[in-house]
Amino acid sequence: WQIMINGESYKPIVAEVARKSADQVFIRICITHLLMDDAKENRVAGAVGFNVRTGNYHVFKSKTVIVAAGGASNIFKQRSVGEGAGRVWYAPWSSGSAYGLLIDAGAKMMQMENRIVLARFKDGYGPVGA
Repeated sequence: WQIMINGESYKPIVAEVARKSADQVFIRICITHLLMDDAKENRVAGAVGFNVRTGNYHVFKSKTVIVAAGGASNIFKQRSVGEGAGRVWYAPWSSGSAYGLLIDAGAKMMQMENRIVLARFKDGYGPVGA
């Protein structure tokens, strides 16, 4: 199923499904470090972080960890000029936190020279399709 990006509030739609399917949901938690498993080499066993509103510290233990934090955007100079300069559809606040978490945990970041290459129409600023 696809949710169109242009004009849709897809975050609340996805959040509602997540709340219904989970036993417990934590929101506004900034994960700062991944915890490594002492028993198994190169295995992540959890994460630590804090609530950005209350400052409460959280320790999460898990069997599986998926890092879905943002990559890094605005690393390369854009080709847009004039009115199009600075107009981006991808998240301009993506600071590379996914890379930072993984590198700190000891991951080997390979093929970092690859970057997203999207089909574009001339003078278009938004994503093509959904």
